[in-house]
Amino acid sequence: MRAAVMERINEPLTEAEVDCDDLRQDEVLVRVTDSGICHSDRGAQLGHQDRQLPLVLGHEVAGVVARTGSHVTHVSVGDHVVGSAAAYCGTCRQCLLGQPQHCLSKGQVRADGTARLTAGGRPVQVMTGLGSFADHMIVSDRALVRVPPEMPLDKAALLGCAVVTGVGAVLHRARVRPGDTVAVVGCGGVGLNAIQAARMAGAAQIFAVDLVPAKLELAKAFGATHVVDASRQDSVETVREVSRGGVDHAFEVIGLPATIEQACQMTGIRGTTTIVGVAPIGSSMSLSPLAIMAGEKRVQGSRLGSANFRLDIPALCQLYLRGQLMLDELISEVIDLSQVNRGLDRLDSGETARSVIHFDHA
Repeated sequence: MRAAVMERINEPLTEAEVDCDDLRQDEVLVRVTDSGICHSDRGAQLGHQDRQLPLVLGHEVAGVVARTGSHVTHVSVGDHVVGSAAAYCGTCRQCLLGQPQHCLSKGQVRADGTARLTAGGRPVQVMTGLGSFADHMIVSDRALVRVPPEMPLDKAALLGCAVVTGVGAVLHRARVRPGDTVAVVGCGGVGLNAIQAARMAGAAQIFAVDLVPAKLELAKAFGATHVVDASRQDSVETVREVSRGGVDHAFEVIGLPATIEQACQMTGIRGTTTIVGVAPIGSSMSLSPLAIMAGEKRVQGSRLGSANFRLDIPALCQLYLRGQLMLDELISEVIDLSQVNRGLDRLDSGETARSVIHFDHA
């Protein structure tokens, strides 16, 4: 199979032929059709996360089931599927509590520790048990969910991370209600989905905060009622002034200590800050305990939208097919695997909402 392999930290990925191991009884071979390029992929490339190398990045993916192990019953050959970066076992305490994103046995690696991929005899790891910067994946059957055949796979790929993370943070974790006021700091793929989820929830004011004017214009299309160009305005002061004292909910979707602090400062009395962005390992921030106590504020995290993958992904498909969920507008460009490094680099400039790698299996 063809894959883009990360050999060293902070260096371009290398396109190479990688060998797939034989399927285990609970595994599935997926023919990848589309894979989004996410900031988490870029963070891993830059060493912001502790990853074993060599590694195939990519975790926002859709494709078609090519083969299944003997014990797989959830999907069949020919099914259209979306991959989950947080597969679940269904039996651990977190799964039983309805929090599969925190499953203690995700099936991301094999129980015996052997690699699903090799190159030149060396084991090759895969990001979050997926590794979708490749034309095929071997994954645990618990990492897949079927989607309707009428769902376009390039749009379906985005559901697995950008959409479920942004929408779920608003609807599941923060539980934004009609009439609430919302600020979203960072208007990339995840941030735009947080904005459209706030619109769907009936938020009265939705502030989009970013440094890139083009992203702010796109945020308006997704439902932002106010845009704040943080390169020209004091974002905290602007949000607090226009919202008359601070918003009910602030979502930080970048993963930087400075912007997390700003998001917290944007909230008013009893406001909630939800941290969605993935911060580099070892980073820290400074918050005022007095301000949190006196204002009865809350600071919380949201992982993968606090979502139940096998329930939420089909529901999001239906919202898209009914014209209620914007996905087409998220795709800034469609590229080939050979252009993956350009797609990763473009994340730094903030030029794109999502670059999507398309694999032509014709």
